[in-house]
Amino acid sequence: MARLVFLGTPDAAVPPLRALAAAGHDIALVVTRPDKKRGRGGALLPSPVKAAATELGLAVTDSLDEVAGAGAELGVVVAYGRIIPVAVLDQLPMVNLHFSLLPRWRGAAPVERAILEGDAETGVCLMAVEAGLDTGAVYAEASVVIGDEETADELRARLVDLGCALLDEHLRAGRAGLPLGRDQVGSPTYAEKIRPGELHLLWERPAIELARVIRLGRAWTTFRGRRLGIVRATGRVDDTGADETPGVVNPGTLDGTEVVAGDGHRIRLITVQPEGKRPMDASDWRHGVRPQAGEVLGG
Repeated sequence: MARLVFLGTPDAAVPPLRALAAAGHDIALVVTRPDKKRGRGGALLPSPVKAAATELGLAVTDSLDEVAGAGAELGVVVAYGRIIPVAVLDQLPMVNLHFSLLPRWRGAAPVERAILEGDAETGVCLMAVEAGLDTGAVYAEASVVIGDEETADELRARLVDLGCALLDEHLRAGRAGLPLGRDQVGSPTYAEKIRPGELHLLWERPAIELARVIRLGRAWTTFRGRRLGIVRATGRVDDTGADETPGVVNPGTLDGTEVVAGDGHRIRLITVQPEGKRPMDASDWRHGVRPQAGEVLGG
């Protein structure tokens, strides 16, 4: 087993940290982001990785300057969220779990961008960390088919499980056990962070595109001037009938729990979250608000 430094921040990085610890690796140091203020009281809350590391009794820091003194042979990076300076990489070689099939979707939001673009498959790569953005050689990868209605959280969870398996298989002997890396082949695409405006549902768009946005989580529209979160929905409805002809019904029109999209096809609402309330079944919400004939979302 190896002496490691682990660098990560969000929930997705917690299972790999726990897997490495459970496998018997000596995790000398965990590096994560500084605690953040949350809520009205401004209480400082640790990152998910810091909380897990503390539970495991591991040393934790938010300073990359401490990496060199940890006495580790390898760094393991999982969704750390910061560019690692060359000076640090010169002191400690690192590998990264990246949730795409590189060179497709380098960058911050590979899972979300794969869904938005309608990719049929994605995967996870164990790769070398370099100064460039996700440009390093790939040691190993595993791929999965993306489900037609799979959410970003569901897909990410599957990729995390695959990533844990790659770490277990290829880091048993530490750095010396890594296979020969291969250069990335093909034209790269870049997964920019999802902007808040991209989660705003514009009902003039085709139903398939709207359904993909909803699968990311935190999608929203408005109803009677108030924000309405669309937690879960499906675009897989019957495509027959006069209403599906574009232009016959105004985009955003409610018909039961279905919403007409810009191409005339429908989005069926499953779970919604009215402003200031908890998520609820879309049919219960509809019974409560009693939409009028022809009333639209986003109007």
